Amino acid sequence: MVHQPVQFYSCFISYSTRDGEFVDRLYADLQVKGVRCWFAPEDLKIGDRFRQRIDDAIRLHDKLLIVLSENSVRSAWVREEVESCLEREQRENRTVLFPIRLDQAVMNTAEAWAASIRRQRHIGDFSDWKRHDAYQEGFKRLLKDLKPEKEGK
Repeated sequence: MVHQPVQFYSCFISYSTRDGEFVDRLYADLQVKGVRCWFAPEDLKIGDRFRQRIDDAIRLHDKLLIVLSENSVRSAWVREEVESCLEREQRENRTVLFPIRLDQAVMNTAEAWAASIRRQRHIGDFSDWKRHDAYQEGFKRLLKDLKPEKEGK
């Protein structure tokens, strides 16, 4: 039996529910392209303990895809997810956090965790996501970056 290499990293999507329209679209498009995602509306079961399920999901997925926006920068939940992810990066000595932004909030915020991302990471730009071509361009770049690098490169 021939094993197919993993085509994409698996992702945990961290976001504010107030950005649901964008995240629903992104999640659907990632699913169509074969990217396995943990997405709270689909993956949380009735009765699950939020914090434990979320911590487990962050630990079990290759990447944390954070949707940065005015809403998420103010979210204590998102901050905790990012902090958990950054601890994992320290432990495993590899990049896990994949930031994308919907607006300028992360570029202007005084929130320490978000300002740290702004200073240390390239952030994918989806600020014009409602325009089809701009969204497709950003999505194409995201897909390319979600592919694991070939071994031996």
